Amino acid sequence: MRALYNLVLALVLPFLPLRLWWRGRKEPGYRAHVAERFGRYAVRPDAPVIWLHAVSLGETRAAQPLVTAILERFPGYPLVVTQMTATGRAAAESLYGGRAIVAFLPYDYSSAVARFLDHFRPRLGILMETEVWPNLLRGCARQGVPVLLANARLSEKSAHGYARVASLAREAFGDLALVAAQAEPDAARFRALGAKAVEITGNMKFDLTLSPAALALGDEFRGRTGGRPVLLLASTREGEETLLLDALEEKASAETVVVLVPRHPQRFDEVAALLEKRGLDYFRRSENRTVPSGCRYVLGDSMGEMTAYYSACDVAIIGGSLLPFGSQNLIEACAVGAPVVLGPSTFNFAQAAELALAAGAAVQARDAASAVDAACALLGEPERRKRMSEAGRAFCAAHRGATARTMALVERLLTGAGDG
Repeated sequence: MRALYNLVLALVLPFLPLRLWWRGRKEPGYRAHVAERFGRYAVRPDAPVIWLHAVSLGETRAAQPLVTAILERFPGYPLVVTQMTATGRAAAESLYGGRAIVAFLPYDYSSAVARFLDHFRPRLGILMETEVWPNLLRGCARQGVPVLLANARLSEKSAHGYARVASLAREAFGDLALVAAQAEPDAARFRALGAKAVEITGNMKFDLTLSPAALALGDEFRGRTGGRPVLLLASTREGEETLLLDALEEKASAETVVVLVPRHPQRFDEVAALLEKRGLDYFRRSENRTVPSGCRYVLGDSMGEMTAYYSACDVAIIGGSLLPFGSQNLIEACAVGAPVVLGPSTFNFAQAAELALAAGAAVQARDAASAVDAACALLGEPERRKRMSEAGRAFCAAHRGATARTMALVERLLTGAGDG
């Protein structure tokens, strides 16, 4: 199976630069630092490093508490933070620039992996959530680099996907030194796929610190609405905007300000075109102005401001949950006290969604139209919103601590790797 995997990689190799160029049409970051994708780097640290890989934007932000803890606990180690996506890298440079080396992880070719490991000489590797690459892990195992899969989650759907390539998956998961799983169902799936050492540490997304600057920006956003109710459509995915707008045009009050924030920045213009096609009056967050009295829609075309959006809203419908994408992060919304409405698809945040629903911090709807119904009902029930807001904050506070538990594993692995 590994031979077949490497054959497929060899066949696609000539097309990778073209793919980067194509994606770079909408995201220019894909056309930068191309050599790093093949294991060639300009900045060489003067000592072995701790290396943390967070594939994209969500994982990069989720890693923030762990990055802060590592920098404080192990100042003698340079920290390298890698990504695969342009948005992830941009977020890492914003969050960690000056404190860590930020780079792209190479594609999973044995030669590129070897160059990466020889260049940075990691003492420990940390992969966030589910980022498992067979040649990368085999290269680390051969060079004696322990790898921790942190904040690890594995949905039933993903586990079935790995089971289709069971022999390769068992080798890859078996090369991990340790898996720090978010919950017992995740842990059981990792063990079934060949992970040898699995511990449950919880979800580090509960440990994110709310930025005072972001909360202040949320107050500023709120002040621009003229006291009108605010419904946030948060981190929406392809196809969801159409369903939500259909329902909103029928059911939402004309006084409601609807803030629509697509999950991916390359879709900002696409969603703007959708609003224009429908003849809906809107303006962009990037215009940085007060919501006019006759305007109902704001397009959130900014990066890194979700905390502010959540802080400013009365109710948030969580994108990715209305169609089968598995939901985007609802924890951040609950942490700032935003009442949450979920759609039916929550497999990426299965435990968090279940706990939030049980705590009374969220409600769940069967589809987009029902989600809009639930959100509009909540806009008319201030006392219920207040109870949900308090429940959300309490729910998040009760589940903190995953970072500290993960750091204990980091220290154990570093000690085993030779750090005193």
